[in-house]
Amino acid sequence: MSATVIEQNNMRAIGLMVLSMAMFAVEDMLIKLTTATLGVGQIMLVLAVFGAAAFSLMAWRSGTKLLTRDLLDRAVMVRNLGEIVGTIGFVTALALVPISVASAILQATPLAVTMGAAIFLREPVGWRRWTAIIVGFAGVMLIIRPGFAGFDANALFAVIGVAGLAARDLATRALPAAITSAQVSAYAYWALIPPALVLMMLDGGWRPVEGAAIAYLCAAVVIGVFAYYILTHAIRIGDLSVIAPFRYSRLLFALLVGFFVFAERPDLPVLAGSALVIATGVYALYRERVRKGRIETA
Repeated sequence: MSATVIEQNNMRAIGLMVLSMAMFAVEDMLIKLTTATLGVGQIMLVLAVFGAAAFSLMAWRSGTKLLTRDLLDRAVMVRNLGEIVGTIGFVTALALVPISVASAILQATPLAVTMGAAIFLREPVGWRRWTAIIVGFAGVMLIIRPGFAGFDANALFAVIGVAGLAARDLATRALPAAITSAQVSAYAYWALIPPALVLMMLDGGWRPVEGAAIAYLCAAVVIGVFAYYILTHAIRIGDLSVIAPFRYSRLLFALLVGFFVFAERPDLPVLAGSALVIATGVYALYRERVRKGRIETA
């Protein structure tokens, strides 16, 4: 493949990555709007049922079987558990704290993945990336501010979300090559249904879905599925080390949504902490690219 084609693919992938992040921010907005009338468990249940149906259909159309022994693979089960914990944590955070705060904390996920890869997968992580991880998590602490006047314990749900999503991404690296993206996505959505049912029952059961909530949920399902598809396509056609930093554009869109839709005005600690998280995350990605370059030329 020529350098020109690679550059064109990377530019297309960057555009798709930014578009998918904007769509995820809109999905988060719709979920937060829905939490005004529906519980977290019920919202998760609706999203999980329709998401499972969509990705199961994709798998079926591609000729891929869902009910295989791969469903019992340890990496698949760990990934599903991470998806459950991450989704419950983040959706609960969206319901209880400003969207800008929840989204800012979520941006620490790549740093948590790097730390987890070093601890659990024994991947080499140099002192520069360890420093970036420490500074990045200091940024998260600045956003949360435990022990200070602006502390909101509900923000810890976003931290739980980061832990779950990091575990999901780490388990994804260990998935058998034979498992397709549609399969693993369908498995994750199906796995969300039982805990969503439990949460809904603990919250008083099914509530009538009326008016704007119907539109919000339907739009969230459609936008979420398309955003995931676009993100997957971007990763497939572009150089991951080039396009990965543009994941952080999701925070910019979240800040805009918070400002214009929810009248949020993030204070200086939130903005400063967000800047630390993004800067250290981008730097960690850069150091990873340098390390891989050295390995390839060795």
